[in-house]
Order: sequence, then structure tokens, then C-alpha cells
Amino acid sequence: MALQITDSNFNELVNSGKPMVLDFWAEWCGPCRMVSPIIDELAAEYEGRVIVGKMDVDSNDEIVGKFGVRNIPTVIFIKDGKVVDKIVGATSKDKFVAKIEALL
Repeated sequence: MALQITDSNFNELVNSGKPMVLDFWAEWCGPCRMVSPIIDELAAEYEGRVIVGKMDVDSNDEIVGKFGVRNIPTVIFIKDGKVVDKIVGATSKDKFVAKIEALL
């Protein structure tokens, strides 16, 4: 299961030294519900190596604004505290895996 990432725990997690995959989503977003199970699978598969989490855009204005998220789902890939890649919209698990492998 992916971590619930919020405005309050984001900085601690991003500064942990591990790469991060962050899914910006909302309950009312259909494509987000398609991506959600993939994100949960990735969290299990990369546990201990990559922080994989979800952020509800409706309750975390600070981080959503910081990354300029306008469309959801948006998944960002962070390494050494910097965004190195991003996927906007629903896509296949293979594409997510390729981006995560590039982080490691």
C-alpha cells in the first residue's frame, strides 16, 4: 500500500535520501482510480528502495502548488530532492516501472 503523503510529512520523506514516486490524485478523479492500484503494487515491489506515495490534491495545497500540479493524475519522480521526471494522465505499469528503474 502506498504511503499517504501530506503537506506536513512531505519534506521529511523527500529528504530521506531515497528516490520518491508521488502520485497526485483525488477521490472524484476517474483516471486516478485506474492508476491507484498500480501505485499500490509499485509501493510493495519497491519497498525499502523507493518511497511510493499518494497525495490528495484537495487537502494538500502547499505541495500541490509547489509542483504546479494542474491535471490529475500527475505522478512525479524525485531523486536527490529534485523532480527528474513526470507522467500526466493514466498510463501502463510498464511505463512507471521504467521511470522508477531510471531513479535507482
